[in-house]
Amino acid sequence: MSKILTAENLGFLLQGAGLSLLLAFGALTIGMVIGVIMASARLSKVKIFNWLGAIYVELFRGTPMLLQIFFFYLGVPVLIRMVTGVRIRMDVTMVALIALSLNSGAYQTELIRSGIQGVEKGQWEACETLGISYWTMMLKVILPQAFKRIIPPMVSEFITLIKDSSLASCIAVGELMYNTQVLGARYYNYLYPLIIAAVIYLCMTLVISWFARRLERRLAVSD
Repeated sequence: MSKILTAENLGFLLQGAGLSLLLAFGALTIGMVIGVIMASARLSKVKIFNWLGAIYVELFRGTPMLLQIFFFYLGVPVLIRMVTGVRIRMDVTMVALIALSLNSGAYQTELIRSGIQGVEKGQWEACETLGISYWTMMLKVILPQAFKRIIPPMVSEFITLIKDSSLASCIAVGELMYNTQVLGARYYNYLYPLIIAAVIYLCMTLVISWFARRLERRLAVSD
């Protein structure tokens, strides 16, 4: 235990935890942008937009994230080579970010859609009466209210992304889980690195949950 629990090894694991947080935050942010676009598509009266949004959501929610990571890492380069004849090598961190973002975007689409539908119809009617354009209404009136309603599930999504970022270890992304495996292989002992990693994951999720509760209380007061 003393050989593993050193400042250097802890720093190595915390470095991996930092990348896990960056991946999760990046995926949450990009997924939110995708979610707003796709939620708007799903609520659109234009059928083709509605279908495209539904296909995207069902595709990424209906397949495992591990499969999606492997598809972008192994499958996409093959597709590019078939079309262009050019061999490319995908950056593993970028692959993980893309896969996590698209997967999260599918879940956030439904969260945002439910939040938008939860806004009172009177708000929509008031905007239409005042002659406010659709996108101005969405950006300045509807979406701010919708996001207030979906903060708790968004926090849950962020926590899920932190944990799901561990799947990126399968393509050698240097996040927390991958660094844990490296330490275990170095000392031929996986028990202690796994316990330390579990504590780090737990600390990250507990701290985020604490901040989320404070934010919810503050927003409740502002209402």
